[in-house]
Amino acid sequence: MRIYPSKPSKVYFYATCLVDVFDPKAGLDAMTLLEQQGIEVEFVEKQTCCGQPAYTSGYESEAKQVAKSQMDLFPEEYPIIVLSGSCGGMMHHHYRRLFKGDNNQAQVDKFCDRVFELTEFLVNVCRVKLDDKGQPTSVVIHTSCAARREMNVHVTATELLSQLSNVELRMQDYESECCGFGGSFSVRHPNISEAMVKDKTHHIEATQSDTLVSADWGCLLNINGAFEYQGKPIKGRHLASFLLERTQENAQ
Repeated sequence: MRIYPSKPSKVYFYATCLVDVFDPKAGLDAMTLLEQQGIEVEFVEKQTCCGQPAYTSGYESEAKQVAKSQMDLFPEEYPIIVLSGSCGGMMHHHYRRLFKGDNNQAQVDKFCDRVFELTEFLVNVCRVKLDDKGQPTSVVIHTSCAARREMNVHVTATELLSQLSNVELRMQDYESECCGFGGSFSVRHPNISEAMVKDKTHHIEATQSDTLVSADWGCLLNINGAFEYQGKPIKGRHLASFLLERTQENAQ
């Protein structure tokens, strides 16, 4: 069981590649959520990929080089807040395995201990209490496999949504099942991935929710793409943007 620190005065923010490319506003919204907790947020502009695609494809030496370059960017003892359970799982768990037995193992372990997924940090460190200012609505959430099974943060995402008094959280059937993305898995096994996301979109649509949210943009990229291919108007949003929108004074 993870032991959480008290709320810090400053954190590093790790946006992830997909947020940087496809939805930078989600990154800005997440930073605003942290700043609303009285925390100074530092965004290191030289940050790049966490190395997960190389690692899960079997290129461990290349992944190790990427991991080393990323760890060097965050030298201070501040927590590192990651906007994805998938990247968080890589940095919190798999960096340890990559460097196991190396001379810098202890230093790597200290780095990994500083890595937190956004919702995990908001709930367990900031002890955030959200004040919903939006109109009544319904939402369905998709949690990534890594967020659920590696970071164990599926409970913190739903905890944040449950704090929103005017939001009805609807659960999809087989909610814990993978959407079929899995990074390079969807490229190496497109037929399997297509069948998986078809099931996922069916279960999401069946909830008849107003909004789909997820804390992982990889999953959203896959699910949104499937809905677009099916000719359906459903488009998921990052959880950070949804939370910020609901708690602002001009919330709809």
